[in-house]
Amino acid sequence: MGGPPRLLLAGLMALFSAAASAQVDGAPPSKIAVVGAGIGGSASAHFLRQHFGPEVQVDVYEKGEVGGRLATVTVNHNDYESGGSIIHSLNLHMQDFVKQLGLKYRRSVAGKTAVFNSQEVILEETDWYLLDLSRLWWRYGISFIRLQMWVEEIMEKFMRIYKYQAHGYAFSSVEELLDSLGGSGFINMTRRPLSDSLLELGVSQRFIDEVIAPIMRVNYCQNVSIPAFVGAVSLASAQNNLWAVEGGNKLVCSGLLRMANANLLPAHVTSVEPLHSAGDTLQYRLSSTGAGETRSELYDIVVLATPLQDSVGSGISFRGFAQPMERPSGDYHSTVATVVHGYLNTSLFGFPDPRLFPYACVLTTEASGLFFNSVASVCPVNVSLGFRRKQAQEAGVYKVFSLQPLTKAQLKTLFRSYYSVQVTEWQAYPRYGSSPALPPVELQPNLYYLNGIEWVGSAMEMSSVAAKNIALLAYHRWNRQPDMVDQKDLMHSVKTEL
Repeated sequence: MGGPPRLLLAGLMALFSAAASAQVDGAPPSKIAVVGAGIGGSASAHFLRQHFGPEVQVDVYEKGEVGGRLATVTVNHNDYESGGSIIHSLNLHMQDFVKQLGLKYRRSVAGKTAVFNSQEVILEETDWYLLDLSRLWWRYGISFIRLQMWVEEIMEKFMRIYKYQAHGYAFSSVEELLDSLGGSGFINMTRRPLSDSLLELGVSQRFIDEVIAPIMRVNYCQNVSIPAFVGAVSLASAQNNLWAVEGGNKLVCSGLLRMANANLLPAHVTSVEPLHSAGDTLQYRLSSTGAGETRSELYDIVVLATPLQDSVGSGISFRGFAQPMERPSGDYHSTVATVVHGYLNTSLFGFPDPRLFPYACVLTTEASGLFFNSVASVCPVNVSLGFRRKQAQEAGVYKVFSLQPLTKAQLKTLFRSYYSVQVTEWQAYPRYGSSPALPPVELQPNLYYLNGIEWVGSAMEMSSVAAKNIALLAYHRWNRQPDMVDQKDLMHSVKTEL
C-alpha cells in the first residue's frame, strides 16, 4: 500500500512510554473493541478473549455481514462461495478453528484444470498423474521441480510462526515478524517481483507465462510482477491439499464470535479519538452509527480489522491525536466474481460437443482479448453424499473471475445460454506494487491495525496469524512484558524452552 503511514517515530517513543502507566498496575482492560467481523476481526476477538480472560468486554463492530470477504450467494436453493473459498492443509489456525467449533470439512469433488491462451488449451490435467508429470517435464524441463522446492522451503520457514505464537512471542511490525521467520530474505521478497525471483531460480519464461501467470490471475487477478512473497502464498494455495468448510467458510467467523462471547454491534465506526483521564489513563472513544442511531463508547484497547486506505472507503476518521494520523497508502484491487447458472460454451475452448469437455476449471494466460481470468464449475457449500459435478452439456453453476463486470456480449460468448447471473465486485486484496513499504501494526499505544499483513499475502490464514500476533502484542504491551516482543534468535529460544 503506497508509502507506510509515517507515524511520528520520535513521538511514538514518548507515547509508548506514557502508555506504560496508562493502566492501573495489574488491572486487566475492561473493554476491548474490534472493528470488522471478517476472518481477521473474528479471530482477533477469539484470541483476545483467550489471552485477556472471561471478564473483559469484547465488542465487535461490523457495518455489513459477518464474514466480510468470506461470503456466499444462493442459486436454486443452494449456497456457493462468492468470496474466499479454499484453505491450505498447512493453515494450522484455520484447522484449529474448525476443530474447536465442531465444523466439518467439505467433501471434495474431483475435477480437472486446464490453461487456455485465447486460442487453444495449452495445458491440461488428465486422469493419469505420471502422464501429467511427463508432459510437464517435456514442456518445461526442470522448472516445475525448482518451483516446488522453492515454495516448500518458504512454507517450511513460514511454519515457524506457529511455534513462536504457541510460546507467546509477538512482533511489533510485519517486518519484525517476517525477519524472525526468514530473515532479510523474506523482507526482500516483499519488494521484489515474483518473475525476477523465479527467473533467477532457473524457472523458464515459458513456465512463468503458461503456469505461474494463470495461477496469479485466478488467485489475485494480477500478474507475475506482484511481490515474490505474495506469489509464494498464491502458489502454495494452488496445490492439491486444499479444503473448505461444510456449510461455508464464513461459518468460521460467526463461530469464533460466539466462542469469544463477543458483543456483535451492527454499526459503522465513524471515528476514533484518544482520551486521557486525570490519571493519564489512555482510552479511545469510538463513535459509530447503526440502526438509525449514533453512539459513542470508550475502550482500553482497539483493534482495527478493516482496510484503512482511502481507496477502500472505510469511513473511519482519526480525531484529536497530537499529530495527524496518516492513512496507509496504496490501493485495493477490484475483482469481479460472477456466479452464472447456465450452459458453458465449450466451443470457445475447442470443444464443439460439450459432452467431450473434460474440465471443471479453465485458467487463462495473459493473452490479449481475454476478458476473464478463470471460469470454474463450482460446488455448493453443502456437498451431499450423492452429489456429482454437472457435466458441460448440463446446466451448471459457474464462477467467473474478471477485472470488470461482464457485458451481455461477453456472457453470451462464454455461455450458450444462462438462467441467472449474480455479480459481486470485491475490493478483494491489495493492488500489489502500489506501496513501497508495509503498513504498521501499532498505530498508537493500544491501537492496532491488522490488515497490514495483507500486503505480505492476502489469505484467511495470513489474517489469522495477524490476529494471533495482535492479541499477543496487546497482552504483552498491557502487562509490560517487553521481553516477549521482537525477540531475536527465536528458534534458539524456542528450542531452549522445549
